[in-house]
Amino acid sequence: MKKVVMLLILLVSQWSMAQTKSMKELSEELQIIGENDQKDRAQIEYIQSKYGSESAEMKALWKSMRQSDSVNIIKVSAIIDRYGWLGADEIGDAANSTLFLVVQHADLPIQEKYLPIMRKAVKNKKAKGSSLALLEDRVALRQGKRQIYGSQIGWNMKTNNHYVLPLEDPDNVDKRRAQVGLPPLAEYVTYWEMKWDPEQYKKDLPEIEKKK
Repeated sequence: MKKVVMLLILLVSQWSMAQTKSMKELSEELQIIGENDQKDRAQIEYIQSKYGSESAEMKALWKSMRQSDSVNIIKVSAIIDRYGWLGADEIGDAANSTLFLVVQHADLPIQEKYLPIMRKAVKNKKAKGSSLALLEDRVALRQGKRQIYGSQIGWNMKTNNHYVLPLEDPDNVDKRRAQVGLPPLAEYVTYWEMKWDPEQYKKDLPEIEKKK
């Protein structure tokens, strides 16, 4: 644990002392960070299905993911704090998406810090409204509130069942999703082989909130 802490401190020091970089250099760095962010996540379902949710392999994957996330957010924080929320017109779509993904996977205090910055970036067309909606939902849930856009999906690893985490005003969720460029919820949840029935969801919501 001490080695990890020392490594993080060293990384912070190195990044804070870094000289101003070109947009091309920042883009290339962010694309590498983005690949690291997704590397372990791309294996979750495979490892879970092959070895089980409580397996040593699964626990090792979660540990690796947490370590990568800790390093990634240090690097991305340094970039945002120094250069602001860089738009796709400056660093490209992939690098721009990495800013969001790494913040989305960070701890709540980090998300709360950058949420207002991302809101401003959306107004300035430096970030996507659809991505902001996902961050808004995740922060709301972590703060003990209901999500607004229905973007956050729960997963019961033991049963391998998915469900929409607590959602505010299910009847009008598609109106809100359309405003930020997201597809209807019924279409969105098909990725997890789910069906969206707002009437049934409202009945199930008390139990869903207990799961959370």
